[in-house]
Amino acid sequence: MAHRPLTLTFREKFIRDSLEASAAVKRSILESCTPQISKAIDLIIDALNKKKKLLLCGNGGSAADAQHLATECVIRLSPDIKRPGLPAIALTTDSSNLTAGANDLGFDNVFARSVEALGNEGDILIGISTSGNSENVNRAFRKAKEKQMITIALLGKDGGQSKDLVDLAIVVPSEDTQRIQEGHITIGHIILQEIEQEMFG
Repeated sequence: MAHRPLTLTFREKFIRDSLEASAAVKRSILESCTPQISKAIDLIIDALNKKKKLLLCGNGGSAADAQHLATECVIRLSPDIKRPGLPAIALTTDSSNLTAGANDLGFDNVFARSVEALGNEGDILIGISTSGNSENVNRAFRKAKEKQMITIALLGKDGGQSKDLVDLAIVVPSEDTQRIQEGHITIGHIILQEIEQEMFG
């Protein structure tokens, strides 16, 4: 029987190093973000109990995360929990709205316009940005404040400009965009799973 070589190939080392880096960021999230994650759960449960809704936005991979988390709200996350759909809208999924807004109002304003149209007092805007410096997300936060909405940001690096614009910032302690995005979706899943457990479990 052939024995596996003791040395790793370049690819195997890359895989191992990537997984270890991801795990290290998750451990850092545990150490530095737990209170903020818990606060986000409280804010969202309170809003949902008051029949308010969630709006979510972001760019690129963060747009995908916004869509992903909105879907988990509307459909469900845990198959063992039977519950009604929770009101959540990803502002990143309507191509006609986004392209008309970018063409007529400028791309920096596309999310703010949707917040203006769809957001109401007491609703929650969740903006996702690995840098915290996405202008269209930050304008959406400012518009949400005007409408007396609650604002939550999933961020990375030093939190950027977004950190000072929101009611609650959850900043993944990493400079690596990939690791930040992995942290964001993990945080989102933790928040939504606990909301399901507390409201319907």
